[in-house]
Amino acid sequence: MRNELIDDVILSSRVRLARNFEDIPFPTMMNEIWAQESVRRTIDAVSQLPDARGYTLLRLNEMEKPAMQSLVEYHLISRDLLAHADVAAVLLSREKTVSIMVNEEDHLRIQAIMPGAQVQKAAVLARSVDDAMESRVRFAFDEQLGYLTACPTNTGSGLRASQMLHLPALSALRKMGAVSQAVDKLGLTIRGLYGEGSEAFGNLYQVSNQVTLGRTEEELVATIRSVGRQLADMEREARDKLRETERSALEDRLLRSYGTLLYARRLSGKEFMQRWSDVRLASSLDMISVPAGVIDQLLYSAQDGGILTQAGKTLEQEEIDERRAQMVRMALGAQA
Repeated sequence: MRNELIDDVILSSRVRLARNFEDIPFPTMMNEIWAQESVRRTIDAVSQLPDARGYTLLRLNEMEKPAMQSLVEYHLISRDLLAHADVAAVLLSREKTVSIMVNEEDHLRIQAIMPGAQVQKAAVLARSVDDAMESRVRFAFDEQLGYLTACPTNTGSGLRASQMLHLPALSALRKMGAVSQAVDKLGLTIRGLYGEGSEAFGNLYQVSNQVTLGRTEEELVATIRSVGRQLADMEREARDKLRETERSALEDRLLRSYGTLLYARRLSGKEFMQRWSDVRLASSLDMISVPAGVIDQLLYSAQDGGILTQAGKTLEQEEIDERRAQMVRMALGAQA
């Protein structure tokens, strides 16, 4: 049976709920006083959670840029939240499986993230947090429309479910255009590594629902789970095809990337992502003995924000690239 925590195709599953306080203007219209009240109410509502003491409050205007960038790289906050850093905050659970963004496009974005193909578990976790908070505060809600949000596409359940998939074989066979069109017909969308407007670095794609109005939470989660499985099966078939038709070239490319990561003294972020994708594919095809979990951890820790946060000081890009290469060498070398 495939390990649901470390999947060969599906890296992670996320469920996000958009909520707004009923008597506070939407973030695009509120002043700083209302923004601070939004943060205060969120803190109060989080106090109702069973593990309330396990949450940490981070105010973005009190953080250094590398630390904020690292949160984006770990998908704990969105890039859009950075645009509101002067009034934004995030509450993180101890395990980092729940993050509650405050004052992004909506007052609240309650987000649950689970490893692998666990979108249903992520949904249960997000709902439990939402229910506990709603026992303390009143959210903007209409009997006919559902939860009211700043963007009409989120109105209704306010739920966005998504899965992060590694699709190098489908990309290599130039199938992503057809995949995107097929997914679009189901009311879903495929985006890059960091969501809307981002590139698919490392052949990583996010599949998520486009709208929430008129569909129940259960339907949305079930659809993402089903489509995620189908895309994973398509990717595995594409990998089999590559091994059958281009085995020598495939092995040469993947193992060259493995060698580069094992011995490189300097790695740019772009090259790292390209090589990372090859090495993760090599691991899934049993070409190398490095566990996928080790490779997946590098996806987050070896990004610029994580490196700068760990260094605790300003670094030139050359120094960042050198530290990235050293970090990768140590992680992979320990498994070699």
